[in-house]
Order: sequence, then structure tokens, then C-alpha cells
Amino acid sequence: MKKVLDALKKYFADFFTSIRKGDIWTKLSLIIMGSGYIARKQIIKGILITAIEVFFFAFTLGFSLEYISKLNTLGTVQREEKLDLTTLTKTVNDYDNSLLILLCGVIGILFIVAFILLYISNIKKVYEVQVFAEKGKHINTFREDVKELVGSKFHITLLTLPSLGVIIMNIIPIIFMICIAFTNYDMDHQPPTYLFTWVGLDNFKNLFTSTSTITFGYAFVRILIWTLIWAFLATFTTYFGGILLAKFINDRKTKCKKLWRTLFVVTIAIPQFVTLLLVGKMFSDYGIVNSICNKIGLTAFLQDIGLVSRGLSYIPFLSKPGWIHVMVVLINIWVGVPYQMLSATGILMNIPEDQLESAKIDGATEMQIFWKITMPYMLFVTGPSLITAFIANINNFNVIYLLTNDYVTTNMKFANSNAKEADLLITWLFTLTNDYSNYKMASVIGICVFVICAVLTLISFSRMIAGNKEEEFQ
Repeated sequence: MKKVLDALKKYFADFFTSIRKGDIWTKLSLIIMGSGYIARKQIIKGILITAIEVFFFAFTLGFSLEYISKLNTLGTVQREEKLDLTTLTKTVNDYDNSLLILLCGVIGILFIVAFILLYISNIKKVYEVQVFAEKGKHINTFREDVKELVGSKFHITLLTLPSLGVIIMNIIPIIFMICIAFTNYDMDHQPPTYLFTWVGLDNFKNLFTSTSTITFGYAFVRILIWTLIWAFLATFTTYFGGILLAKFINDRKTKCKKLWRTLFVVTIAIPQFVTLLLVGKMFSDYGIVNSICNKIGLTAFLQDIGLVSRGLSYIPFLSKPGWIHVMVVLINIWVGVPYQMLSATGILMNIPEDQLESAKIDGATEMQIFWKITMPYMLFVTGPSLITAFIANINNFNVIYLLTNDYVTTNMKFANSNAKEADLLITWLFTLTNDYSNYKMASVIGICVFVICAVLTLISFSRMIAGNKEEEFQ
């Protein structure tokens, strides 16, 4: 934190130093940004930076300022239609669009922040050019600057477009989503017909409130717990399953290795959503699996031991709490293990043979070798991908949504929050937006998902990957 503060202090100190020690052309650059370059015969660069300045003021004053000025209310004039009796045509008033105000306002503010940073950087650069001129040093021409951008500074050129893409595709939507979380944007406040406005922290309070009318707190706690349990089970069952399967197939005693490997790889060739839809139909209440269970007497046996209600003629694999939680984990194992098997196979083949031979000479059993050598090596190599898989399973939309799409909750507290027992936070968020247009609560949940993923990622990386562990496996 101290380093950040020191860097900011130096950043602004250099800016004020440039103004204080700058000559007339440097000071004039405070008004016309390119004047300092033009005075030192960097004509093209001066014209370009001045053009950027003109574009910024034209964009801000002519477009975004109108929206920024309305950000405090998000609009006050609601859309109204009036029928002109003389012409029998409908006329629409000059109304405010809250969604457009918020989006354009956010973009306008980001433009202002970016321009301020460019403005400060430009003054410091102009002063640097002034110092070079006073000392008689060579000042790059525009052509030399371009050559540097494709030469020694080519990394800046390469990073420019990706950085703009990140800002446009990631930063702006994230900021917009965060802003939505502090509004009452839902089905009853749909622009452009209706306005929505700021409500402060009310949505966050509702997410942790559980009353007879607001049950988001009840649903959120249970869905959060299930999301974390699911992410843990889905990650480590497929991870260890893939390693064990890879060891089984590559074991010296295993015959027809290519056949076994092919059988499992075939599951990868089939698109995941096809597999999940097919398996979902097979395990439905009146699917083929339930038909077989009825014929062999398994359904009756489960009724006798109390696992299935006697009022049901089927096993509720995907229609009752508990059952559906177990089934989605088991089905995910079938879908996910082959991927882990392939990656584990390559890693197992690269474990240092001298360590394995030394352990065998010392009398270590196969189990001891597996836990003391194989698994530490696997965890070291696959640590980053394991963390990525855990975060991905927190947001594993496909498996949960495709298997539980037909699930109907009988719990009124879940239903009142538009949620289901089998939902993850991500599928609950999708339902709120896609089916119920409850964008405000979906945004709050989205922020919670982001915070959870960020915290878990930081903790996992710091504990699993920190330190110099390469020497242990050399």
C-alpha cells in the first residue's frame, strides 16, 4: 500500500514540477495540448494530440455531458404517448431513458478519467522534450517514434488493441453491472417505458433478508453453500478420478490400453450439451432408467428402506432435493473424468523416473509412492489448472442448467425468490434476468460471485503456487 501511495505521490509531483519549470510552450500545452510538440518541430505528433483533445471536448460537451448531468436521478421525464385527434397519429414526448443515461454516463466518465491521465502524461512528456531541447539532445521525429513502436516499443503496440478490448468488453460491463446493483431496475421499471432510479444499498440488504415477503436471504445462504459444495466435489472427483483412471490405463498389468483409452475419449467427442440433455432424459421421472429400476425391483426396495416416498412410482433422480444434488455430481464425473484422464496421462509420463526408482529401492509401496511422489508432483504441475477448474465449477452453468431445467421446487421460500434447491449462484442469476427481468438482484448476486471467485483465487494461488518448489522435482 505504501508503494502505491509513493508512486501516486511521485506521479503528481512530476506533473506539477513540469508545469512549474516548463517554458511558455510547455505551459501553453495546458490549453492546447500539442503546442509544445509543434514548437519543437514535432508537427504531426502535435496535431494528433491536439486532435484527440478536440475530439474529447466535442464528445463530452456534445454528447456525454447531457447523460452525466442526469446520473444523479437517472432521468425524471417518463415516456408518454398522446393521440393527436386531428391527424389520428400518436406522438411521443421527449422522455428520459434510464438505461441509456446510465450506460452513456458511465462511458462518459471513463472518457474523462482516460483524458485526465493522458493530459497529465502529455504535460510531463512535453516537459521532457523541452529538457532534451535545452540540453541539445536529439528529439525523435514522428517517423522515429513510429519506428520505435514497431521496434523497441513493439510490446506497447501489441498490447494497445487487447487493452482496448478488455476495457470495452470487460471493464465497462462490470462497472455497468455494479451500478445496476444500486438501482431498482426490474420488471416493474423497464426502460424506455418506465424509469428506474438509485436505491442505495437496499438490494444488498434484501439479499440477506429473510421475512415472510422477502426470502432472498433464505435462498442465498443455501444456494451459496450448495455452490461451494458442488464446486469442491465437481473439481476433486473429476481430478482424482482422472488421475486414478490414467494410472489404471497406463499400469503395466492393464491389457488393451488403447481400447480403454478410446472408450473414455469417445465421451469427449460428443458435445457436452448433447450428453447432458440425453442423460437428463434417461434419468427423468419416466425415463428409461426408472423403467429398468421398476422392473428389477429397485424402486420398491428404496421405498421399503425409506429413501423413496411410497406415493411415488419412480425414483426422483432429478426431481427431488438430495437426489438431484447427488445425481448432478455423479453425472459430472462421467462428463469430466475423460478430460482429466488425458491431461493426467501426459503428466504421469513425465514424473522423474529416478525418484520412483529410489522410492522402490527404499521399500516404498505403490500407495506410498502415489501419495508421497505422484500426487505432490501432480498438484505442483496442475495447481493453476486446478484452481481454474474450481472457479469454473462455481460458474458451471451447462451441467446444472441442462440437468435441472425441468426441476420445479415445492419450497415456497425458494419459489418466492425465483430460485430452486439445485441452483448455483450463476443459474439463479440467469433465471432472475432471463425469466423474471430482475436485473437489480441479479447484479447483486453477480457482484457476490465475483468477490467469492476473486478471494478464492487469491488465497489458492498464494498457498498452492507461492514459493520455489521446482527444486523438489529435479
